Amino acid sequence: MDRFVVISGCSGGGKSSILNELARRGHAVVEEPGRRIVVEQRAAHGTALPWTGMEAFALRALELAHADHAARRKATGWVFFDRGIIDAASALAQARGETLTPGQFSPRPHNKTIFMTPPWPEIYQTDNERRHDFAAAVAEYQRLCHVYPQLGYDIRILPKASVSDRADFVIEALQRSGPASVEA
Repeated sequence: MDRFVVISGCSGGGKSSILNELARRGHAVVEEPGRRIVVEQRAAHGTALPWTGMEAFALRALELAHADHAARRKATGWVFFDRGIIDAASALAQARGETLTPGQFSPRPHNKTIFMTPPWPEIYQTDNERRHDFAAAVAEYQRLCHVYPQLGYDIRILPKASVSDRADFVIEALQRSGPASVEA
C-alpha cells in the first residue's frame, strides 16, 4: 500500500527518533515489532528472543508486522512503520537459510520507497531490547540494503542530520511522489 511507509535500516540508527518526530507532527506511526517482542518475551520469561531463538523471534516479528499492517488498512494518510513486513521476512529467511522472492510479496505491502537509516556509530547504543553490537547492526543494514532492491523497492538513505531534518527529508520525498491515498 503506497501510504504505508517503512523506515528501516541500521539498528540504533535513529529510526525510533524519526518516528517520534513524525508522530509529533500528527502522522500515524507503528512501533518496531522487534522491540515489542523483546519486552513481551522478557516479561513472560519466553525464549523468542534474537539472542536465544532467532527463528522464533523472527517468526513472531513477521506475525506482528502482518497484524500491524492489517490493523491500519482503514487509516488515511501516511502511516509510518518502524521496520515492516519485509524486515521481518528477511530476518526469518536468514534464520532459516532461505531466500526471499518478489512473488512472496504481491501485492507490495509498503510504499515502493524505503527510507534507510545508515550505520551511525556516534549515536549507536545498546539497551535492554538491543543487545547486539554495532558490527551486527551494520551486517543487518547491509542485508536489508541488498534485500529491498531485489524485491523491487527503491532505497533512500537518510542523511546523518538532526531528527527534524531527517523527518523533513522523509516528508519532502513522499510529497514529491504524490499524495497518500487510501487505495492499495
